[in-house]
Amino acid sequence: MTVVSRTWGRFVIRHDLCKHLSLQMFPQLSRVDHVNKLGGSTKGHARVGSSNIMEWEALEREHRAYAFSARCYRVARTASYWSSKGQRNPVVPETLTYRLIADLYVVTEIKIRPFQAYFQFGYLIYSAKSVRFRMGHIKDADESCQDSDTDRFAWTHTSLEFEMAQENRLQTFKLPEPCQDSGQ
Repeated sequence: MTVVSRTWGRFVIRHDLCKHLSLQMFPQLSRVDHVNKLGGSTKGHARVGSSNIMEWEALEREHRAYAFSARCYRVARTASYWSSKGQRNPVVPETLTYRLIADLYVVTEIKIRPFQAYFQFGYLIYSAKSVRFRMGHIKDADESCQDSDTDRFAWTHTSLEFEMAQENRLQTFKLPEPCQDSGQ
């Protein structure tokens, strides 16, 4: 967040504006108890009369975490394409796995536009009949299983199956609840 002035910056931090905005956008974050600073150590012991300084440092730390989170929630809207061998049997499932680049993500909806082959007679549309979304993360190396791709992941959310229109238009699939996880 760019600050216009130090006074305004202190106002934003003191009144938890980034935290309130994040909680309004994603109520699930209300389960966050507090923010820890990673990779750092506390500098000495607290001195008498330093509680205001420690409280301000905690507010700043929390502000930075929520401001960073707000930036992570915005995902670049760039197109992603895939291709497959294709199957004559429409019952054969196909799996696509994407790795999100954010360390933390919240997904509320996913948009898909089927491919229309303008170069083929009849302008065929290549689309799934339905889609299902699973979110999660790679299991730890020691518990990872190399048997199949699905065994390598700890799935934290699996959506219902969404029917897909066989049309050349952007289709939005809204999840019943936002899905939150880490992109690791």
